Amino acid sequence: MRVLVLGGTGSIGRAIVRRLGSAGHQVRALARSPEAAERLLVLGAEPVAGDLAAPALWTGAVVPEVDAVVHAACTFDADMGRVDAALLDALLPALAATGRRPALVYTGGCWLWGPSPDRAIDETVPFDPLPAFAWMVPNLQRVLATPGIRGAVVHPAMVHADDGGPLAAMAEQARAGRPVQVVGSPDVLWPLVHADDLAELYRLVLEDDGFAGPVIGVTDEAVRVGDLARRFGGTPDVQVVPEDRAAAERGEWARGFARSQRLSGALARDRLGWSPGHRLSSADRQSAA
Repeated sequence: MRVLVLGGTGSIGRAIVRRLGSAGHQVRALARSPEAAERLLVLGAEPVAGDLAAPALWTGAVVPEVDAVVHAACTFDADMGRVDAALLDALLPALAATGRRPALVYTGGCWLWGPSPDRAIDETVPFDPLPAFAWMVPNLQRVLATPGIRGAVVHPAMVHADDGGPLAAMAEQARAGRPVQVVGSPDVLWPLVHADDLAELYRLVLEDDGFAGPVIGVTDEAVRVGDLARRFGGTPDVQVVPEDRAAAERGEWARGFARSQRLSGALARDRLGWSPGHRLSSADRQSAA
């Protein structure tokens, strides 16, 4: 399969590029700069020059040459909703015009649902998005409703990896001799998924021609963030950062770190045969029970 990955140098995208390449797919990935192109080459992808914010300059030439697109890109700035909507304005009709029913796998996220510390959220639960990401709900609905394509949405839990993500950031704070920070409270529950397991879920969605719609990717249903800070920071020195301060310093989207949730990955396992291998220890999982 010829797959175009958007966001191929991000923490999720890197894992997707590696996994699809190892499965024998021809992977191309959008590169905004020569430096990004070099990183993609190292990952095994063919770089495609283009900017997420200027889709009209590349969609017409690139989209007809691929069988599927994985959209795992986000600018995480104040303009991210407008950029994403403009991207879909160009991308959706270009995909539908191929006449081949290509797949578009969009990336949602756990912060599109509200706090749910006592009940595991599944794909049937209505959205209650973090305000900073409310724009994503109508955008993913456009993906699922567009005729002529196979639209799917992968909703990752909190993504961790050896080379990025919030758990790696905790470890980096400790290595620098700083207290490990948590937002809101050490009792906040985070649902977790490793980037490599998540990449395998994207592969399964892409390769299953009969699958369309949403699917949640989560391996550890809920773990207390304070326990994660102590484990991955290697220190009992945990500093609580107020939610308002986190939002002021990093952007309104950072309020999600204080959103306490449980997620269910039953659909991914039962429908797609997903079998993730990077679970935390049973002791860590029990700490959130």
